Amino acid sequence: MSKWEKKFGKYAVPNLTVILIMCYVAGYVLNWVAPGAMSYLTLDPYAILHGQVWRLVTWVISPPTTLTVGPFLGLDLFFVLIMLFFYYSLGTTLERVWGTWKYNVYLFTGMFLTVVGAFICMGIYYLTNPSMSSEAAGLLFRYGAMFFSTYYVNMSIFLAYSMTFPEARVLLMMVIPVKVKWLGIIYGIMLLLDMFQYLAGGLWFGVTAIGASLLNFLIFYLRSRNRMHLNPKQIRRRAEFRQDIRRNPNPRITKHKCAVCGRTDEDDPNLEFRFCSKCNGNYEYCQNHLFTHTHVK
Repeated sequence: MSKWEKKFGKYAVPNLTVILIMCYVAGYVLNWVAPGAMSYLTLDPYAILHGQVWRLVTWVISPPTTLTVGPFLGLDLFFVLIMLFFYYSLGTTLERVWGTWKYNVYLFTGMFLTVVGAFICMGIYYLTNPSMSSEAAGLLFRYGAMFFSTYYVNMSIFLAYSMTFPEARVLLMMVIPVKVKWLGIIYGIMLLLDMFQYLAGGLWFGVTAIGASLLNFLIFYLRSRNRMHLNPKQIRRRAEFRQDIRRNPNPRITKHKCAVCGRTDEDDPNLEFRFCSKCNGNYEYCQNHLFTHTHVK
């Protein structure tokens, strides 16, 4: 457990994925009821510097996809529900395995980098167009704010999941089983191609939005690469062990434990313990079960 988690871990928000999904639902409903209202909530750095500071927070309700009113609305709703359930599964699994604190840090870092990227993007446009009028700047950044939604934040969650559970399988098109690591690699390549395409076209909004999500994932990877060899069960056991240590910082340490009855040398100092050479693994038994247990093969 890091010193930051010791100090601020109590402020971590549990079930953060559920809160995000509720924000997405609110965004979909707002787009449906009052489509024009969303333009006052997006991440527009020009508007923020002109007093609309609420946009620093409200942009997170911008849903990752849009719903098109028309004959295919029912189909769009179906795929949106599938998408929301998919990200709910990814997020809650990561929170259980990583712990609430680390998951909070990962998501909020991605959001913070997105906000910083939006202002960096604004600076780039002003440096390359120093004579840009205020009217033109307002229109430009109102258009660019559409790129700064939670879409790329969600994609960074998927990249983190594919790195943590590379051997997990998902059903592509709800039919074809595919390992998550291959989907993560394909998505990473697609992101880089989109980024270079935006860069070639001078569309810095797209470059910074993608760059923020990739930078967030890169920071996570560099901090966690030494644990990538662990499988999900080992990662979860490590997280549970750390939680036990936080609840009981001074546990009694035992040297021996019977694999059958669970008694330890703390329960009875006179008990004798031996390892069984016929069991497949390091199984230790007390004197009462050394010759009566079923061998583990």
